[in-house]
Amino acid sequence: MQLFYVAQLLPVGQELVLSEEESKHCVRVLRIKQGDAIYFTDGKGILAEAIITDAHPKRCKVGIVKLTVQPKPYEGNIHLAVAPTKNAERMEWMVEKCTEMGIDRISFLLTERTERVHFNLERMEKKAISAMKQSLQCRLPQINSPIRFTDFLQKVCEKGRFIAHADKEEPKHLFQLAQPATDICLLIGPEGDFTPSELEAAKATGFQVVRLGNMRLRTETAAVLGCHALHLLNEVK
Repeated sequence: MQLFYVAQLLPVGQELVLSEEESKHCVRVLRIKQGDAIYFTDGKGILAEAIITDAHPKRCKVGIVKLTVQPKPYEGNIHLAVAPTKNAERMEWMVEKCTEMGIDRISFLLTERTERVHFNLERMEKKAISAMKQSLQCRLPQINSPIRFTDFLQKVCEKGRFIAHADKEEPKHLFQLAQPATDICLLIGPEGDFTPSELEAAKATGFQVVRLGNMRLRTETAAVLGCHALHLLNEVK
């Protein structure tokens, strides 16, 4: 099955026009013709089945015949908050992989040691959309603009709060402390980790220090590994 993306779905029986980008991919690349079936999602858990009514390469029209709510593949909500690295491509890779596994929100933290303050948020969102379609997911993670670490701590609403840190006291693994079916926020620091003052500030707002293994990991690797651990913990059987 080939999956397409439409930001706003319409009711069954209605006709909508795909974006120029999606129309080109559908008609010119995949050679889908009038009368063929097509599937697409709004990234909010809805899978739509439609029929091509006008195979125009720039404004392909489809008629919606069925809408189905797709259940989440895991319980609870996963919110990943990570300090962006200097290499933007590594962050894009992280967004892709976390989207493929399933995640609800991604926030970018401006910490004392953050190497990149500005990046193309629109490009990140496009990477997430591409990963969602490729992995046949129907849920697109919310990607938030960069925010100061101290400001972020005041806005966290998840009950399960964890901060990954290379602590000499060897804290327990995330998989040991996180509870299934719980809304969780996981903080991942920059290269060089969080500063002692940032660590204490996180603890003061209810975050527990955890480890993600015994290896020294890059920021983007730690983020993907943490997301994977939470996904396995909450996976619907």
